[in-house]
Order: sequence, then structure tokens, then C-alpha cells
Amino acid sequence: MDIQKLRATAAEMMVEGKGLLAMDESTPSCNKRFAEYGIPETEAARRDWRDLIITTPGLGSYVSGAILYDETIRQKKLDGTPFVDALRAEGIIPGIKVDAGAKDMAGFPGEKLTEGLDGLAARLQEYAGMGARFAKWRAVIRIGEGIPTQGCIDANTHMLARYAAVCQEAGIVPMVEPEVLMDGDHTIERCAEVTENVLRTLFGQLALQNVDVSGIILKPNMVLAGKDCPVQPGIEETADATVNCFLKVVPPQVPGIAFLSGGQSGELAAARLNAMNVRFKGKMPWTLTFSYSRAIQYPALGIWSGKAENVAAAQKALLHRAHCNSAARRGEYNDSIEQGTE
Repeated sequence: MDIQKLRATAAEMMVEGKGLLAMDESTPSCNKRFAEYGIPETEAARRDWRDLIITTPGLGSYVSGAILYDETIRQKKLDGTPFVDALRAEGIIPGIKVDAGAKDMAGFPGEKLTEGLDGLAARLQEYAGMGARFAKWRAVIRIGEGIPTQGCIDANTHMLARYAAVCQEAGIVPMVEPEVLMDGDHTIERCAEVTENVLRTLFGQLALQNVDVSGIILKPNMVLAGKDCPVQPGIEETADATVNCFLKVVPPQVPGIAFLSGGQSGELAAARLNAMNVRFKGKMPWTLTFSYSRAIQYPALGIWSGKAENVAAAQKALLHRAHCNSAARRGEYNDSIEQGTE
């Protein structure tokens, strides 16, 4: 394992003023989103959509890395340029989703366990040869009556740690994603309790598996009330709950934390990240940035709707959301930036 190489890649991913674009939706997930807008659920349409994203002029000004899916990393622009090469030309580091999805966990009703360790080393070797420099594995933790169980948390964090160890051995930075879902009516206090437990267990597992945390990126949820909770805390309360939770359990050696959006609106995801970077400036040992999918892509997807004549307008909307989140990464997001009047 070349830890200096891993640290250098992580530092590039966490560069000032930039974040990560998650465009690693599986084929079923991408097709589901296309269905909402009447877009053909075909490989050609998925390639067109990803081409739109990757060729957005100026995207590299706000995005340091892009997480791809197996289909995407193999695709090319219409002129034959591999997507990976197009990203690198923009100064964007290619990454790859490598888990096989969350499946029902035997013996644990209502809970999931992410699979995908079989053959991972060989797949990583292939992806590295294609230009991927980091990878992503997502675990899903649901809050509900009697869940999450410690058994579910232990199993998922163990899988995350084994994945991270295999990545580091392959010279690829592991992005470790333990997502505590927004689904449910739980309070922000309950989310904080579960998130702290998940992260504490995770870093214990990473230590047991000899993972060097100075060569990983953490991709967690923000500490939020469930989307069906009748009490929705304000932006500053959410920011405080999130960072205070992480200060308790995330080692200072971790280079960066790149939040998932998890179903938040683009505006809220940016405002909450901004509040953290404003209120805790100079008090955090790690970088706080974004690794958003829907919170960057959704406005553009609706504008595009599968029509070539809408590409330029969709790219403008995509770049705007990337700009907003870049400003939030710096603690400079405000209404004028959101409205595009700055």
C-alpha cells in the first residue's frame, strides 16, 4: 500500500472550493428517474445524459471528482472520447461505485446489508487500469421501531472496512459511505444518536482491518430529523448537530468529509453545508464538502427531459447548482448566489 499516493489523491479530491459529483446511479435507479420525465429508458439515453453532465463547460471549476457506475466508466462521447478522458481533461478525478447494492439482511427484518466483496480486488484492478483513482461503497442504515440493531450496524461497518482495506491495497482511495436514511418520523436527536453509534463502530472496524484513515474519504449523512418528523429543526441547529456529532467520533487524520444529499432539496443541501463551514470555521480538523447526486442533477434532468435542444439550458442549471455548492464549501453561499444575481 502506497499511503502517500492515497493521501495525495484524497487531497486533490478535497481541494479548496470544490466537491464531488455523484453520477453513479445504477441502471434501474437511472431508469426510474428517466421515467418521471418520459425519457426513454435505454443505454443510449443514459449515455446522452451522462455526456451532458461531463461536457458541461466549466464543471471542473466546482467539481474535483465524479463517481461513475460500471456502465458509465465504459461509455464514450459521440466523438469517441472515453468519458474518463473527458473528465480528466476538465481536471476532474474519475471514481467508481463498486458495491453490489443493499440486500435484505438474513435474520434482521427491515434491515439491509450491502454486498459486493466477491471479486472486488480484480474489479478494482480493472477500474484502476481504466483511470479510476477512488471508489465508493454505500451502506444503508434505517431508523425505525427497534432498528437499527447493533447486529446490522456491525455487519455493515465490517463490510465497509473490508472494502476500504481492499481499495487501499489496490492504490485506490476508498470513499466510505454509511448512510443513516432520512426516511421516517424520527427526531434530530435520534438521528444524532444513531449516526454517532454508526460512525464510532465504523472507525473501530476500520482500525481492526488495518485501514489507514488518512487515506480515505468519509461520505456520511447529515444529522437530520426524519422527513416525516413534525418538528424540522432550522439550518443552524442542523449544522450544529451534525458537526458536533462528527467532532466526537471522526478522527482528525481523516482528510475530508463529503456529505451525501440523501433526498434533500438542492437549496437545503447547500444551505446546511454552508452553515457548517461558517459556524465551525477553524474548528474542524477535516475538510467539509459535498458529494451530491440529486441535489445537483435534478433541476438539469427535468430541463433536459431527453431532448437535444434542451442540452445547453440543462447544463446551465447543472453548473449553477455546482456553483452554489462550491460556495457552500467555502462558507460563502447566500441568496444572491442561489438566485444567480451575484
